[in-house]
Amino acid sequence: MEIRKVMEDKKQYIDLLLLADEQENMVDKYLERGEMFILDDGGIKAECVITKEADGIYELKNIAVMADYQRKGYGKRLIEFLFSYYPDCKTMLVGTGDTSDILSFYHKCGFTESHRIKNFFTDNYDHPIFENGKQLVDMIYLKWEYREDSL
Repeated sequence: MEIRKVMEDKKQYIDLLLLADEQENMVDKYLERGEMFILDDGGIKAECVITKEADGIYELKNIAVMADYQRKGYGKRLIEFLFSYYPDCKTMLVGTGDTSDILSFYHKCGFTESHRIKNFFTDNYDHPIFENGKQLVDMIYLKWEYREDSL
């Protein structure tokens, strides 16, 4: 298994990014200013985009695992990699929809709920967004904060 930083032509990986954020113009808002990493394990299985928001504060803008490889540890491995790649990270944020399996994943990775942005999905997307049959309305932000025992 290898994790590599993508330095150019990030759009070649757009199909996988669209699994996690299905409207391309929303991905475009963070893709170029973010850093992209791909996880290759006999082929690309997962990828993520992360942005630096302030000193010690990063935001995981997109993390996606190919459908056939979900629940096999690839997403968690990418997040663990990010914590080691950014040793100055004191806080990592991630915004997601209100779905129990995704929230459970982030909780298992050490994130706790931070705040909500009301009507984010209905105000910012040109069509209703559904996850597991449920329409997403609010963006739920979670955060991971550095503690001596958090790694």
